[in-house]
Amino acid sequence: MQETWRWYGEADPITLEHVRQTGAAGVVTALHDIPDGTAWPAEDIARRRAMVEAAGLTWSVCESIPMEQCVKRGDGDAPKAIARWKDTLANLGRAGIPVVCYNFMPVVDWTRTDLRWRTHRGTGLALRFEMTDFVAYDVFILRRPQAADDYDPAIVARAELRAGAMDEEEKRLLERNIIAGLPGGALVQTRASITALLDSFKGLDAAAMQGNLIAFLKEVVPVAEEYGVLLGIHPDDPPFSLFGLPRVVSTPRDVRNILAAVDSPHNGITLCAGSYGSRADNDVAAMAAEFAPRINFAHLRNVTVEADGSFFEDDHLDGGADMVAVIEALLREERRRAAVGDRRPAIPFRPDHGHLLGDDIGKKTNPGYSYIGRMKGLGELRGVARAIGRQLDREGAGA
Repeated sequence: MQETWRWYGEADPITLEHVRQTGAAGVVTALHDIPDGTAWPAEDIARRRAMVEAAGLTWSVCESIPMEQCVKRGDGDAPKAIARWKDTLANLGRAGIPVVCYNFMPVVDWTRTDLRWRTHRGTGLALRFEMTDFVAYDVFILRRPQAADDYDPAIVARAELRAGAMDEEEKRLLERNIIAGLPGGALVQTRASITALLDSFKGLDAAAMQGNLIAFLKEVVPVAEEYGVLLGIHPDDPPFSLFGLPRVVSTPRDVRNILAAVDSPHNGITLCAGSYGSRADNDVAAMAAEFAPRINFAHLRNVTVEADGSFFEDDHLDGGADMVAVIEALLREERRRAAVGDRRPAIPFRPDHGHLLGDDIGKKTNPGYSYIGRMKGLGELRGVARAIGRQLDREGAGA
């Protein structure tokens, strides 16, 4: 497994020199400064790769080529948007970038209600998704029509009390946390713009959206094959409907449908243990074992899920996912690939969504992407991988 680190480019508070100090060899990055709807020029990709390599690192994964909303809707603008995506993919392949991670989440990307939640064990500040707060926003602040019908009446009743107790500043903070978009230059939404986007998805059910995803894959996987790029679709985060919208990369069944649609090692998944683990009925270790041959990238983080569906980012080796079993599945898959002559590179992984710790609490950081918390997680994951690797080596020597 190759240790990597997500880096948001020159605007990232964490420098490439700091990345080197973590011990990671690879960088996960993208051209965040290029607006959506624009294919990435080859010269800009080459410039980013040269910058990474000048720091003694490798651009191991592109995360992510922006996915325009029209592609998810499958509307009349989708063909041109897919063509732009293919142009970017080809340029990345020509530049030797081996893996591309992407997602198919409608309107909002990863979503949390609290970006600075104080953990019960006092292990810093964590990201949290609080179900009552989210329902309070959707039903009583955003006031999405018929939103209450999408939730259990008991949660709606609690959410009404919660919304009524919030002052305007609390409401604004909750809204910013939910719809601010991704760090690194992604579009920051407003209440009006998110309402318009939600309206643009009216009438689209899960079957139609899955069909749009499969149509996209049939267009882009041949390009990935031609240019030697491994694709890894990231799961929905969280892996259940938000704002009444369908989400189609949330369960083992979803993954099976995606992989069967285009049966190619270039059509693979990003195993995000935290995203899949945010749904209590997903067994992340079992998914790692089942889908190992098509795992092209891994995000290793952990969450603890609560009875009402709320969850928080836990320490990397705690939470609901058996991280030791997940890492063992990935290491066994690498050995299987080597034994059958599969020339795919070592599976890149990165520590994800570390806690805010120490003096990082007072520094400028991208939410979930502080330095100390992720470095702590990387050290823990590295230790687990080293120990399991030694055990597998002993097994192989004794065979």
